[in-house]
Amino acid sequence: MARVRIRQHVNPLSQKYRQVLACPDWATVYDDVRRPLHLDIGCARGRFPLKMAQQHPDWNFLGVEIRQPLVLEANETGDRLGLQNLHYLFGNINVEPEKFFSALPPTLQRVSIQFPDPWFKQRHNKRRVAQPELVTAIANALPPGGEVLLQSDVEPVAQDMRERFAENGNFSFTHDTPWLAENPLGVPTEREIACFNLHRPVYRCLLQLQRIP
Repeated sequence: MARVRIRQHVNPLSQKYRQVLACPDWATVYDDVRRPLHLDIGCARGRFPLKMAQQHPDWNFLGVEIRQPLVLEANETGDRLGLQNLHYLFGNINVEPEKFFSALPPTLQRVSIQFPDPWFKQRHNKRRVAQPELVTAIANALPPGGEVLLQSDVEPVAQDMRERFAENGNFSFTHDTPWLAENPLGVPTEREIACFNLHRPVYRCLLQLQRIP
């Protein structure tokens, strides 16, 4: 299959991307919906969930991506490999996130947001993925002890995500240092591999839900 050429950035505030993510019947995409679920937000071509699904058959993995051709390509790859613990959805995670998370299997245990579009200009901050409404939806969906992994090679973006989750009040960091030196999941994204090869730093943190009263 030919590699699809896709725009690197799309405007999530465009009317084209303002529909709520449509969830399938989970029993039709996972052979066992009782397994713990890892949601990867902004999965791009889906290589990270793909590798995780291959290495951890006792988990289900769901990638969400706003560029539809990438989702079609990723699902074709997963189907071709016969992976019944992997699925991808097209859509904008920040459109009514509470509704989307309420439609997920009740086994959600981990969420990752890795190397999201930076949207450097101040007036474009509202286009960044880690919006307060999304953080709240994640906090409401995860059980106590559920994890959130955040990564970026752009320090202001990583700091912004870190602050958004810290401000929620339901999360605590699993480490005393500002950033983790190593990826705690052991499976790098394509961007992470590129940063390593270019000797560029990656800013990452891991949080756990405490559900503070």
